[in-house]
Amino acid sequence: MSRTKKVGAHGYHDVFAIFSELSAKNWSKPAAIPSLRRMRQDDGYEVVAGDLCPIWHPKTKKVLITGKTFNFADGKKENFLREQVSFCVFDPASREFGPLRMLKMPQQDHTGHPIIAPNAGCHQQVVLDDGTVLLPVRYQRSESKRNYVSIVARCRFDGKTLEYIDHGTEHSIPTKRGLYEPSVAAHNGAYFFAMRADDGAWVARSSDGTTYSDHIPWKFDNGQDLGSYNTQQHWVTLGKRLYLVYTRRGANNDHIMRHRAPLFIAEVDPQRLGVLKDTEQIVVPENHATLGNSGICRISDSESWITVAEGRVTQSKRKGENNRVILAKLRLADESR
Repeated sequence: MSRTKKVGAHGYHDVFAIFSELSAKNWSKPAAIPSLRRMRQDDGYEVVAGDLCPIWHPKTKKVLITGKTFNFADGKKENFLREQVSFCVFDPASREFGPLRMLKMPQQDHTGHPIIAPNAGCHQQVVLDDGTVLLPVRYQRSESKRNYVSIVARCRFDGKTLEYIDHGTEHSIPTKRGLYEPSVAAHNGAYFFAMRADDGAWVARSSDGTTYSDHIPWKFDNGQDLGSYNTQQHWVTLGKRLYLVYTRRGANNDHIMRHRAPLFIAEVDPQRLGVLKDTEQIVVPENHATLGNSGICRISDSESWITVAEGRVTQSKRKGENNRVILAKLRLADESR
């Protein structure tokens, strides 16, 4: 968990961890991770990791934590152009976190444009059977225009170092901030790529994990626009089915910033890349706070966890309260499904 300012955006500070036994009933008190503290650099910038996403890496028996850096000049003014793909390694055997490190990315993309300010914040990765990591990354092609391109990078991980190998198709739209905060999932021999946009949400499909079809807007199976915009979508795989976690308009939620609550889940048609409207249900109810920035942890074929922190509590009827961090467990009741 990241400690943030209660008011404003991107006021990120130290990263905290809590621990539990397998029952997940009793959790330790949050403690700051020494290697992930916000630190002042020699050039006067304060740098901290954020938007972190952990994933279990079976081949090395380590937890790979990937994300981005936030960079504040004189500890105050954020500089987006200094962002990098960051990673940290957690050893469950010793419960020790390694140092914060940066992934070395190529200088140019396939079009010859520079890869500027790449980061992997608020994403969802996939680890293949051979240990290869499919890591979604976004970057800018221009310092003067903050329009993002999203890719899936193939990376090696040996338990200590994350190394870029290559990447496939490059996805963007010309409007506003482009496509960003991407998430990837593997399901029934195919791969699925969800991307955020300021005015919508997009999806693509792949057979190899890096080369994707043309991105298309998310829609319900009845042709209606999904209504999700300016926040993330994430994937849940349970049994033989693929699900999407998202927020959207049209849920009596006009009082919520960017309609970022409640948090919905619905089944996805993997062939038509549509959300099955009749399967939609609320997984985390709205309670006068945003819920858009969520994360998914795949526990097994029949269980996944959703983690989400409330936001904007200070600007709601709950003003004066602290926000909550919520853990929602999803289990498959019927193994045949």
